[in-house]
Amino acid sequence: MTKITTLLFLALVILFGCGSDESTRGDKSNPGFVATMYFDAIYNKKDFDAAIQLATPKMGRIMRSYGTAKQFARNLINLQYDSVKIEVDMTNQSLREQYGDDAKVNLVFTGMLRGEQVDDMRSVQMIRKKGKWYIDKINPDPFAR
Repeated sequence: MTKITTLLFLALVILFGCGSDESTRGDKSNPGFVATMYFDAIYNKKDFDAAIQLATPKMGRIMRSYGTAKQFARNLINLQYDSVKIEVDMTNQSLREQYGDDAKVNLVFTGMLRGEQVDDMRSVQMIRKKGKWYIDKINPDPFAR
């Protein structure tokens, strides 16, 4: 009986231990997915270099001038979170975004900062080059005062 239990345990470890990271699944040819990955790299993964790879060279230079993801988020994006959930706002999605070489993606941020919930929205301008989408500009909250 112990051999069966051991084999079952090993099978479960192998089965669940070899899974891929859920956050990287998605359609990389979709501008909304790329925009979500960009902000996820900044806020949740704290991987500034990964975010820079998803930006145009011009935006990458601007990002590098801030030094860290935290400084960039605080000063240019003007959003701070301890943890955040990022979703694409699907209310403005049009078919043109899928086929054109530029897109505007609205993102909804829901997260926590110092124990309080913070909800906000940002819009990003994206450009497609050689079949890949890149963040070109981050617009301020369209509903802010």
